[in-house]
Amino acid sequence: MKYLALTGAVLAPIAAASVLIARRANHDATRRRAHWGAVALAGAALILLTAIFDSLMIGADLFYYAEDLISGLRIGLAPIEDFAYPIAGILLLPALWWLFTARPPAAQVGWPRALRNLFWASRPISWINTAYPFAAAMVLTTGRVDALLVLGTLYYLVPYNLALYGINDVFDYESDLQNPRKGGIEGALLAPALHRITLGVALVANLPFLVVFVYRANAVALAAIAISTFALLAYSVPGLRFKERPILDSVTSSAHFVTPAVVGFALAGADFTAPHLLILVAFFLWGMAAHAFGAVQDVIPDRAAGIGSVATVFGALVTVRISLALWLAAGALMLFTPMPGPVAALIVVPYLVNCAPYSKITDGAAHRTNRAWRRFIWLNYACGFLVTILLIAM
Repeated sequence: MKYLALTGAVLAPIAAASVLIARRANHDATRRRAHWGAVALAGAALILLTAIFDSLMIGADLFYYAEDLISGLRIGLAPIEDFAYPIAGILLLPALWWLFTARPPAAQVGWPRALRNLFWASRPISWINTAYPFAAAMVLTTGRVDALLVLGTLYYLVPYNLALYGINDVFDYESDLQNPRKGGIEGALLAPALHRITLGVALVANLPFLVVFVYRANAVALAAIAISTFALLAYSVPGLRFKERPILDSVTSSAHFVTPAVVGFALAGADFTAPHLLILVAFFLWGMAAHAFGAVQDVIPDRAAGIGSVATVFGALVTVRISLALWLAAGALMLFTPMPGPVAALIVVPYLVNCAPYSKITDGAAHRTNRAWRRFIWLNYACGFLVTILLIAM
């Protein structure tokens, strides 16, 4: 089957599903028009970026298409078939966002509401933060896309995050009630009726992937998987609750994002050389800085709930400065890695600029750092894009 026929067979049901979902989720005609206007604008931007960067990658001989399987029509150097993926994404993802984030009445607890809440609890805006390190580690090591890469990326994209954040939301429910940030992209507020469902679905969604990884793992990969899974549980579950142990909370939180990269390297059979270790340590310091800075905004509600954290112990001012020092250290370590590592060191600069204005913040004003934290969420996407360009340049 030629690629054009294949992409048509995939795009047709996706387009139909996106229309039906958008109509069901947006009953108001004005909201539907706004939805499709946003889809058109984002689609034009995504198609333009695809044309530019696919042309650059094809021009650099990073990949090619068999001429007998494509139509021959191109935008730049990119075959028109190459645009099926961004078009599918731009049609389906906004529709799914509307579907899963629609807020039904609180009294409705059944599976439709449960699925929406599970989606929200998994922090979809943060999925990429764990899937990307795993995928990048495997691709850098093997130089290819295989079934294990796809399986692992899917795992660290959704099931891992559902367990990581869903378990946290279950056991943090009482304190989350006092936190005005909860109930949106920064954290779900799961009703008690959904707690057992959340824990059950998280278990069922994670186990098959972990069984496959263990089957394929060597000794290093087994250790990395064990540490990753333990850190995921230890952060939130009663009896351990590392999130309430200052400094250990930042260490464990950083492990949530670094261990997927370690698992990726290990499953791919990488030799952990000095550059590997420097990159992983720099990433670990970055993760600790991110957690510590994120904890600052919750100093008041955490103290009111009796929750210990790096920020409640050291205070807002010292914690912000600790974050700045950790980001600086992460950038400094990257200077000692092979190219393009020294260039990547500059990526810490936006984080420093975002954090530095709060270096004299008081505990009473700590909630103001939420603005910087929201910017931090989007900084991750922008900086991830820059890292991707650097990896392609390699």
